[in-house]
Amino acid sequence: MTAPIFLKPARAATPMAFVQAIVKGYARYGQDPGAALRAAQITPRELWRPGARVTAAQFEALNEHAMQALDDEALGWFTRRLPWGSYGLLCRASLGAPDLGVAIKRWCRHHRLLVEDILLRFELRPDGTAVVSIEEQRDLGAFREFCLVSSLRFLHGYACWAIDSRISLREAFFPFGAPPHADAYPLMFGEHVRFGAPRAGFAFDARYLSLPLQRDERALQAMLKRALPLTVLQYRRDRLLAQRVRELLRTRPAEATNAESLAALLHVSSRTLHRQLHEEGRTLQGLKDEVRHELAVERLRRTTQPIKQIALEVGFRNEKSFVRAFRQWTGMAPGAFRRAQEDR
Repeated sequence: MTAPIFLKPARAATPMAFVQAIVKGYARYGQDPGAALRAAQITPRELWRPGARVTAAQFEALNEHAMQALDDEALGWFTRRLPWGSYGLLCRASLGAPDLGVAIKRWCRHHRLLVEDILLRFELRPDGTAVVSIEEQRDLGAFREFCLVSSLRFLHGYACWAIDSRISLREAFFPFGAPPHADAYPLMFGEHVRFGAPRAGFAFDARYLSLPLQRDERALQAMLKRALPLTVLQYRRDRLLAQRVRELLRTRPAEATNAESLAALLHVSSRTLHRQLHEEGRTLQGLKDEVRHELAVERLRRTTQPIKQIALEVGFRNEKSFVRAFRQWTGMAPGAFRRAQEDR
């Protein structure tokens, strides 16, 4: 099993440059890639056509054939082979972790037992951002892009699989200029991709780290039966989505005014936003009401602002609709609530 690079199942979106990198792996070992290319239905003419792409199914078929033929799950990237099953051991070593944070730390530590060509670094920043980056220990040559992209995709895909949730990336960054197929990177890593960085890596909300792992050995065995089993796109559910929506409603109310604007801030479609919230048993209106309720209570307790001003600040068009909503939340009018707090 190797890194999950493929994108959407029916769309030819995987850059041919990654296919060419696998062909270079065959060349390194002095073997003919013809059988693997035929298994993936990739013709020699297509292989070198500028701008060509392949589908997920084609890329998976190519990888499965290549990894077994070369007996190297890294496909020639490193100074030593990673025999078939190496990444399966890496998955298994992290599976018993109590939460995602421990699993990622184990992954980075155990990866060093497999190879020394690259080092995976994990960092937790004061702003609540978790960062995984790659420190290159030698010149990766013609394999550099494919190796760095694959290593990051694999860890990201495993993390999503382990907690059974999409992990939205705040940013992905790479230490080379934008390649001709740069348009494929947002499909793999999300909207915020930066080239020309000091090293490769990605950043995400550190709150994902506390989520418990959802998989067991049986699920792992089923997952490992495929050559490229991990793809972030199969995880529609984001277990932190409701929490992230609430945070945006509280901290960026001027921008998060409706479903469309919230979806844009979260880098999903409004339809996806509503569907994922429904899967979690939540609604956008319900989250708005929760945040408005919390903000209104805070202002009534801690300030002497007029009721009308509070109504406008927490998102109501007028005082009357705010009073009606507040009665539904608490059974009291805002003024009566404030007086009751003052009497305590």
